[in-house]
Amino acid sequence: MSPLKIYHDDRDDVTLVSNLFIDEYMKDANNAQIKVFLYLIRMMGAKCAPSISDIADMFNYPEKDIIRALKFWEKKMLLRVEYDEQKNPVAIHFLNTKKQRPEEVLALRKPAEREAKTQAVSISPYAKPEYGAEDLKAFKAAEDTSQLLFVVEKYLGKTLSAQDIKSLFFFTDVLNFSGDLIDYLIQYCVERGKKDFRYIEKVAISWAEEGILTPKMAARAAHKYDKKVYDVMKALGKNAAPTKGEADYILRWVNDLGFSSDLIHSACERTVMATDSHRFEYCNKILESWRSAGVHNKADIARLDLAFTQKKAATHPAPRSGHDKLKFNQFTQNSYDFEALEREIVSN
Repeated sequence: MSPLKIYHDDRDDVTLVSNLFIDEYMKDANNAQIKVFLYLIRMMGAKCAPSISDIADMFNYPEKDIIRALKFWEKKMLLRVEYDEQKNPVAIHFLNTKKQRPEEVLALRKPAEREAKTQAVSISPYAKPEYGAEDLKAFKAAEDTSQLLFVVEKYLGKTLSAQDIKSLFFFTDVLNFSGDLIDYLIQYCVERGKKDFRYIEKVAISWAEEGILTPKMAARAAHKYDKKVYDVMKALGKNAAPTKGEADYILRWVNDLGFSSDLIHSACERTVMATDSHRFEYCNKILESWRSAGVHNKADIARLDLAFTQKKAATHPAPRSGHDKLKFNQFTQNSYDFEALEREIVSN
């Protein structure tokens, strides 16, 4: 079939929408969010000032859905909302979106996020609210929620509890995740054998903290936290999702220090045997010392251990008693004074 040609006779009565909005942002928004954004542009062009209730009545949505849509576009840095002392929206400023891609939006968001965190006393910007029955009722009544719940139940292989649904509501309400991003989030966790919503929430919050806005951005971030990262986490006795700081340590050991998995796991084993706290700092000290000593394989580690054992034997002669000597040698020797190493880590 031949392509359609599109004409319009009235060229004056139009509402202009940025191509960037269509190309980059519209695909991540749900129907309510798109409708609210386009309607606001229409009202701006007509120099009208609708209230939240007016917009809600226009599309037959709860007012909370309108406010969530505003928060969604504010998170995307397409608009800025002013609030009164009662936290009610009183003004909307559309922002310049020219040439802003998600990565650039993230760069613009960071200063504002840091300022918000500085001003907050003890409340996390991603703290999960105490949702009530009315909140869940409104969430379930939203246009895309039933499909989202169905998909999540299929991924998890179970019927969602009220607490599970509250977590999903939290992802949309506070973290401003789109349905597509929540879909990707659940798949991401399930593929790693994690179906507990406490774990899923930790991953979601870490994505929000990193400014992840789309499944594509999440996929790029996932490459950083590949199987090697999770294997090292497990070797250090950590079962939670890695924080950015923890992942940075592991990626440095692999990429910057150039250690193989077996050497990193050897350092992890020694760390776990030596301390219950500061394990990443502790393991980092071991690997840095191995790097300085030119360690490239386990034979090099054995060489270091032997040198340390010989040096220690020369400094501290073996006990005279055969029984004491046997007792002393029951412990594996290595090239580290772990107590001194822990004191150094804690003091830093």
